[in-house]
Amino acid sequence: FQKSRSGRVWKGQRIIKSMCWQSQPDSKPSAFAPYSCFANARQEIVAEVFRKTFSFLSIIGSSYIVADVIRTRRNDKATDPYQRIMLCLSTFDILFSSVCFLGTWLTPKETGWLWSVGNTNSCSTQGFFTVLGLMGEFLYQMALSLNVLILIVFGWNQDKFAAKVEKPMHVAIIAVALSTALVPLAYQSYNPSCGTCWSMFIADKCSNGEECIVRGSRTVFVAYSYIQGATLFIMNVFCTVAMVWVYLHVRRQELKMQEYNFRGHNEEHHRESKRIRKILLLYTLSLYLTWGVYAATANLYIFLSLNIPFFVRVLFESSLPSSLGFFNMLVYFLPNSLKYQEDHPGTWLVTSYFHVLHPNTTRVEDSPDMNNLSRFNTSTVDPIPFHTSTEQPGPFHTSTEQPGPFHTSIEQPIPLDTTSTEKRISMNTTSTDQPIQLDTSSAEKSLEL
Repeated sequence: FQKSRSGRVWKGQRIIKSMCWQSQPDSKPSAFAPYSCFANARQEIVAEVFRKTFSFLSIIGSSYIVADVIRTRRNDKATDPYQRIMLCLSTFDILFSSVCFLGTWLTPKETGWLWSVGNTNSCSTQGFFTVLGLMGEFLYQMALSLNVLILIVFGWNQDKFAAKVEKPMHVAIIAVALSTALVPLAYQSYNPSCGTCWSMFIADKCSNGEECIVRGSRTVFVAYSYIQGATLFIMNVFCTVAMVWVYLHVRRQELKMQEYNFRGHNEEHHRESKRIRKILLLYTLSLYLTWGVYAATANLYIFLSLNIPFFVRVLFESSLPSSLGFFNMLVYFLPNSLKYQEDHPGTWLVTSYFHVLHPNTTRVEDSPDMNNLSRFNTSTVDPIPFHTSTEQPGPFHTSTEQPGPFHTSIEQPIPLDTTSTEKRISMNTTSTDQPIQLDTSSAEKSLEL
């Protein structure tokens, strides 16, 4: 990278339009805007400060989740797939948020971007962990929705999910994330792009006036543009479908319970379903607030060529996407915080979070609704009334595994009415006119057995 004497304008062909949709400045084009992707130095400083602040909050939030799961294992307590998914999701978020926090510190200083002190190796490192963290974060967000969907709608328990789905799921996600991050590294395709390093190529004009690739690969750049957009779109759609599906399933349960006035053990099962539905809803809202709004705003710029205001670009492109770990932390520790508020009336929710996140200062017992979803076991629950499927028997099903109200238990024998039998036999007398006495004790014992 070479600059002119002013340090502002690049010599030769500039890097082509960045994948960052904010490359279009608000104001008229200037000598500053092309290389910084912002209209002036003040905007660049504001964007970088916002990015570092939100990324730091995300690192803190994900670190609390990782520490909680590790502390649970150290205390010899069992963890379920939900907690292990959150552990992996938070780990990938820490990787992504860390390189976002470092930001321009890792970009080559020859670029002239704000606070850039890095080199080519640090740029490649930043690009690698950015792609690795993003892909892992996206895929584990879908895994979280999948876990809740199978748990509520398909009637699995966490033990069955762990045995049949969890291990292949972890292997597939880690393999896809690693392979996606390694390919651009092999083609030297991690290059500066609007203050950070991403899958990008550097072009210049050759002696004949045609464009030449100086570093990186155009094919890799185009492929990763589609991969990033497709993965982001699929993640938002899948998590939305899972949330709606779970909501409708629980809503149908509510309506049937109201129609048949069905109470008892199923009421506790339904309460658990509503609790897990709430958890999934909050996680999905966190996803919308970070990556969903980013995708919507980016599409408005790309397809409609709208002039996005500077503050909107900074908030939705530079800040919120790198803060998912912070919002996940709020959802993850919400049950314990609400329980602390219940045990200590008058306490603010912020204060409750502080005591929950710092258990060394105050003894806080885990809420019964806290995190571990293994207590939600649909195999011990009577499903919807009058459902006669063999997989989900209703209250009139007489299986010994899930007895209904009319099931004849082995431990409760049927009482024997022997009066009519004695009368009939006593009428048939012998030659001595002596009635035959019937010993019914053996019949009662056989029926009891």
